[in-house]
Amino acid sequence: MCGEDRTGRPGSARSRYPEPFQRGNREVTKGHIGMENPWRRSGERGARLPCREMATRKVLLAAPRGYCAGVDRAVDAVERALAQHGSPVYVRKQIVHNLHVVRDLERKGAIFVEEESEVPEGAVVVLSAHGVAPEVHSNASARNLEVIDATCPLVTKVHLEARRFADDSQTIVLIGHAGHEEVVGTTGQAPERTILVQTPEEARTVQLPDPDRVSYLTQTTLSVDETNEIIRVLRERFPAMSGPPREDICYATQNRQDAVKEIARRADVVLVIGSHNSSNSNRLAEVARELGTPAYLVDDETEVDLAWLGDADVVGLTSGASAPEWLVDRMLAWLAGRGFADVEQVTLIEESLRFSLPAGVRSAPVSPA
Repeated sequence: MCGEDRTGRPGSARSRYPEPFQRGNREVTKGHIGMENPWRRSGERGARLPCREMATRKVLLAAPRGYCAGVDRAVDAVERALAQHGSPVYVRKQIVHNLHVVRDLERKGAIFVEEESEVPEGAVVVLSAHGVAPEVHSNASARNLEVIDATCPLVTKVHLEARRFADDSQTIVLIGHAGHEEVVGTTGQAPERTILVQTPEEARTVQLPDPDRVSYLTQTTLSVDETNEIIRVLRERFPAMSGPPREDICYATQNRQDAVKEIARRADVVLVIGSHNSSNSNRLAEVARELGTPAYLVDDETEVDLAWLGDADVVGLTSGASAPEWLVDRMLAWLAGRGFADVEQVTLIEESLRFSLPAGVRSAPVSPA
């Protein structure tokens, strides 16, 4: 029968997980999947695929995926600040780069602003996971703001390294993307000593004041492969260049890129759930494309063009480090309603790292959902 999986249940997800199975940090049963209403007009974005195309299609679900420890900590910090102080709680910049997360927190009472100068004097403000320059803390202090610093500890590590290199009178080559909030914050630790390099081409031409006193740092959410190529070029030009004791690209970025490589090798197309201003989400799509697999970055299932799936038997699915797991649930339901009802999770590594909450909310109650 058209639209049934091999068990005969219309639109259900025939999974390779045990029942119930773990998705992210939550236990999920098959009842969470396949509840999308399939009755849409043919040709409409999101319509069901023709019956002849629905027999053997499957989803390869990457693991790890979704929230990293730094994002989980930052979102939790805003929710606990709201539970402790009530609305409004101000947040400088997007707490993490995900449209759905921001809208959800706005509904709960958070107010997002671009600069700390927009926050009323004496109010509570949460600083985003991407980190800030020292002058932001100075400005907040001058306005008597109650600051909750949700900077990811792995970004704080880069800030401390930048200060150490600057104190040693070294030029810092910062590998990253111009304008990204993390790069702005890291540059602000030692602006007079930091030079930004974004590509291997720039690494081949950058001019430094003293080639013998050079160190490099990186944004934490870059493509691992491209970053290694930039570092290789810089080392060829500046053999005395030193780096951080441990690489700056975070564990979650590395793990998610490794996982998307695995599913991209087996998939006909890859969908990456994440917002378009999310650096790590963009890198996941790029990594898949570099392996020759078409890949698309979408905020959610409503942005999927059905034409992308027209000739596909296997869809790879992952999500960026700032995308909540319920968006994956929704995407799987949407795919199941269009014939991709068989789900195989491809797990490369289990993640268990958690960071302690920022000062100011460690004893705050958990905000109700």
